[in-house]
This record gives sequence, structure tokens and C-alpha cells, in this order.
Amino acid sequence: MTVDTKKAKPARERIIDAANRLFYQEGIRAVSVDAVAEKAGVTKKTLYYHFKSKDDLVAEYLSSRDQPNLKLFEAWFDSAEGDVADKVEAIFLELAKSARHPKWKGCGFLRTAAELANLPGHPAMKIGSGHKKKFEDWLAKQFIKYQLDDPAAIARQVVLLMDGAFSTMLVHRDAAYAEEAGRAAKSIVRARIDAGLPH
Repeated sequence: MTVDTKKAKPARERIIDAANRLFYQEGIRAVSVDAVAEKAGVTKKTLYYHFKSKDDLVAEYLSSRDQPNLKLFEAWFDSAEGDVADKVEAIFLELAKSARHPKWKGCGFLRTAAELANLPGHPAMKIGSGHKKKFEDWLAKQFIKYQLDDPAAIARQVVLLMDGAFSTMLVHRDAAYAEEAGRAAKSIVRARIDAGLPH
């Protein structure tokens, strides 16, 4: 990004962009407000004009990731061939592709939750919880569309596999765990499809 492009964006947007890059790459505790201000090309005073505290900035960082991430999962699901079981697996396969990128650092929501585990009332924890719940509810709606029994339970099982894949990939740096989790998710959904078929 050139200096001119930087200046063209409103200060608040530049601060959020900088926070997004730094917090995701390095973690929220490792990054100071000064570092975010410098990366955004603004003074610390300007940053505090837009955000009362670092906690507010961390919350906004996660908020800015919420809809783009949900839309990405939805796009992966919608563009996949096959039935609903194949489409669920496709989300995991696409996630595995993303995880193979050198800049991939795991799920920003889970990493932030881990850093703030001793602060359950932190606004970012509520945003992270809300994001995960939205994904779960969206999955349940897909299962309702495909007339599967107990859609909420299936969605919860897929979410457990998804977050397990995120965490395990971060530990082992091996995207194959997401592919395996995808196979497991596909099996769960396929079993529900088969259970609903007339015999």
C-alpha cells in the first residue's frame, strides 16, 4: 500500500486494518497500541480518539472479521458440488487449503479467546462467542433446508470438528487434520441423510 493510498482511507479504517494485520499475525498481547498507530500511519492520540482503549480495538478487530469469515464459509458451501454432506466436507477442504498458506495463523477468534481466557467478560470474548454461534446457527439452517433430523445437534457436532481442526492444525502445522475432520463431518451428515431415507 502506498502512502497516498494509506492517506486516502479514513483514519479509523486504517487503524482497524493495521490492528487486523498485527493482532492476527502476532497476537493481541504482543502488539502495543503504539505499534498499531505506527502501522496505520496515525498518532496515538488519533487512535485513542477513535478507540477508548486497546480492549475496544481488540473487540473491533474481531468484529471486522465476523461477516467476511461467515461469508467465506457460505461461499465454500454454496460453490461445492454434491449433496449437503459433500458441501460440509468442502468447507473443511477449503480451510485446509487456506491453512497451507505461509501467513495462516489459525482462527483469530479462538486465538483471541485463548489469550483472554482469564477475562470472560471482555467485549472481544462476547464477539468471538457470537461469531461461533452465528456459524453454528447458519449450519443448522442449511440442515433444516435439506430436511435432516435434529439439525441443531448436527451443526454442533460439525462446529466441534471445525474448532478441533483449527486448534490441532495450529499445534501441528498440518492441514491434513482439517481434511480428516472434513471426512468425519461428512460421515456424520451422510449418516443423518441415510437415516431419513425410506427403507
